[in-house]
Amino acid sequence: MCRNIHTLHNFEPAATSDEVQAAALQYVRKIAGTTKPSKANQEAFDRAVAEIAHATQHLLADLVAVRPPKNREEEAEKARARAIASGRYAA
Repeated sequence: MCRNIHTLHNFEPAATSDEVQAAALQYVRKIAGTTKPSKANQEAFDRAVAEIAHATQHLLADLVAVRPPKNREEEAEKARARAIASGRYAA
């Protein structure tokens, strides 16, 4: 859906509220088709971000992991290596 929304479940350390908020913001931006809503839409935009962040926090708290948590640093390094291998970024 949106490249900037990353998996937040089953990581050690767990996702922070800032990460959940950022994911909610990216989701609402994608759905709304804008990064900056008009003044007329700002309240609805902000309310949607808050509600989605709230629901996401509940979802993450309720999900059951069947595998051990992933290490954030190791996963970030793997992502960097894939990006370099694909030619998107220089080494």
